[in-house]
Amino acid sequence: MPDNSESPNRLARRKQRTRTALVKAAQRLIAEGRVNVPVLEITQAADVGMGSFYNHFESKEQLFEAAVADVLDAHGAMLDRLTASIDDPAETFATSFRLTGRLFRQRPQESEILLANGPALLSSERGLAPRALRDIKAGVDAGRFQIDDPELALAIAGGALLGLGKLLRDDPHRDDARAADTVTENVLRLFGLSADEAHAVCRRPLPDDTFAEA
Repeated sequence: MPDNSESPNRLARRKQRTRTALVKAAQRLIAEGRVNVPVLEITQAADVGMGSFYNHFESKEQLFEAAVADVLDAHGAMLDRLTASIDDPAETFATSFRLTGRLFRQRPQESEILLANGPALLSSERGLAPRALRDIKAGVDAGRFQIDDPELALAIAGGALLGLGKLLRDDPHRDDARAADTVTENVLRLFGLSADEAHAVCRRPLPDDTFAEA
């Protein structure tokens, strides 16, 4: 008789595909503001069986948490990759802020997820917040930022970023790149850079492959 059993590697890949499908379906629902749907609707959107859901998640709340974490981890990894060669912590911070500002138009689904979870993300240990705090502290240590309270500075920058995202969502005709750079300039000035230097930092070219898909 033929052996119909799956190899461990093949089984693991199949489980990962199922989990990925559930996470992607949850991300679409979050972006649409539909977080109160039943599990059955989630599994139908993911094209997987109901039983498969509970092989991966105990509840839809756990799934939605994983979906948000996936977006944060991917965005954080992108920022780390694109800023790895920058030595100036002020420019590292500015580049991450400028890139994230452009994300609101370039990746609208991720943007909606970020905006829907905005306040919680400011204290998250994943994604943009911990990296921004790291860069703010590095800027202080290097004498680039004149800040007494890095956590308060992070809250100010995060509020500015979320406000920018909402404005770009509500005003589709606004120039997203110009708006992102203007907000970044103002945040840098608030952190202690001169107007000329903040302007110069925000005019430096960004990586060409910013929103290339992995």
